[in-house]
Amino acid sequence: MYSVIIIDDEPWAIKGIRNAFNWHKYGFEITGQFTSVHKALEFISEECPDLVFTDIRMPDISGLDLIKIIKEKGLDIEVVIVSGFAEFAYAQEALRYGALDYCLKPLDIEMADPLIEKLALHFSKKRSMKNNLILEALTSADKTELNRLTPFFDHASASFFRVLILYSNSEHKEDKDFTFFDRKQILEVKWGSKKTLYILKSDRRSDLEDRLDYAAFTGWDIKAIGISSISTNYDPIAKLIKEADLAASKIFLHEEKGVFEYEHKLAVVKPFIDGISSMIQDSKFEDMHDMLEKLVYFFKQNHLGMGEVVYLWNQVVGVLVAAYYEELKDLELDFLNYSELKERFENFESLCSFLYDIFLYVKQLNSQSIQEGDILSYFTQMVKYIDHHYQNKLYLKDLSVQFFINQVYCCQLFKKHLGKTFSEYVTELRIKKACELLKYTDLSIEEVATKVGYVDYYYFNKVFKKQSGITPSKFRKS
Repeated sequence: MYSVIIIDDEPWAIKGIRNAFNWHKYGFEITGQFTSVHKALEFISEECPDLVFTDIRMPDISGLDLIKIIKEKGLDIEVVIVSGFAEFAYAQEALRYGALDYCLKPLDIEMADPLIEKLALHFSKKRSMKNNLILEALTSADKTELNRLTPFFDHASASFFRVLILYSNSEHKEDKDFTFFDRKQILEVKWGSKKTLYILKSDRRSDLEDRLDYAAFTGWDIKAIGISSISTNYDPIAKLIKEADLAASKIFLHEEKGVFEYEHKLAVVKPFIDGISSMIQDSKFEDMHDMLEKLVYFFKQNHLGMGEVVYLWNQVVGVLVAAYYEELKDLELDFLNYSELKERFENFESLCSFLYDIFLYVKQLNSQSIQEGDILSYFTQMVKYIDHHYQNKLYLKDLSVQFFINQVYCCQLFKKHLGKTFSEYVTELRIKKACELLKYTDLSIEEVATKVGYVDYYYFNKVFKKQSGITPSKFRKS
């Protein structure tokens, strides 16, 4: 919710402003009402509300003076001026000084909704832009920009920190209140249309150690929640964010709603994966079907997470490429991080299915040759489908079934006929479309990301920078 205060030396005028707008509907909450500008300034300095509605003519300090004071203090606060008809020229001067908007009193009820809608849109775009800047600053080694963007980390050297990442099933329509933690000790950052980052801060470690359960989020439309370990300062905040995201990504394995705490369990899974590696090196592919079925069961029984999935993938890929480089060089066997794995595979079973197809392909290499036949026409249809549905979730496994092509062979076709892998083709197509939207529309970067198929702004930002060499925001400015 965006916090609002109302300042007017006439109580009846405050009541008129308060009753003129449907504040809650548009995400606003009135947190203060003042007939004294001096008391209002004290509140502004301490609480830093998002929006101030103020009369333009008041004793001692005018609305124009108030704007100057807010700017001099460097506070990120918007001001809407309320004026009478006789003061209209004065209101225009306030706009030149940086007031966001103005309205005439007595307020015209028919003008209330258009004004509050305009304000809500402004704050939505402003928050989106600030969120994106904060996300970039959180992962930077230099905390100077982070401290400029938010006072949350001021005087935090002796504080404890924990990160919580929430994935929802639908887009956030309204803010929710935490019942288990002091809201003033939380930094909330929207990470996309269905993902929100919360950084929790406390002077006492015990405040952050209480285990959260799903009941604490009753009424929230939640898919998964990930919780990091606890840090004694905010220097490793990027590490905590990664831990929380890895924990929330546990839904990739279990596909069940829940609250997941980060756990490091590589020691548990390593012997099992070493066994798979030995089978590949010894070419015992006839045992792979049973092994992969046991693998899915093993991961679920031991409550393993996304960190272990990444380890599994990269270890197996390393062994396969080392043993069968020539045979597999055209396939998408790259080392991937957890975000890339979630983008490429729908779930853990889908990942295991792809590995099984690889093993089956290697086993059959010497027993039969693959004939193209009419398969190229199916491949052409697949590429056309991708070109028209790039904004949707696209998984090679589903497409290979839809167009009757073995997914391993499909990987080879992409490399042979397009000179790039399936993932590279989809990524280049999406980023090309994103560049067009950034250049020719005024959609926010978050909206652009969603329109080209990325629900996670941070991941979109990384992919865009990798493809284009600069961030989406710098591309738009250029």
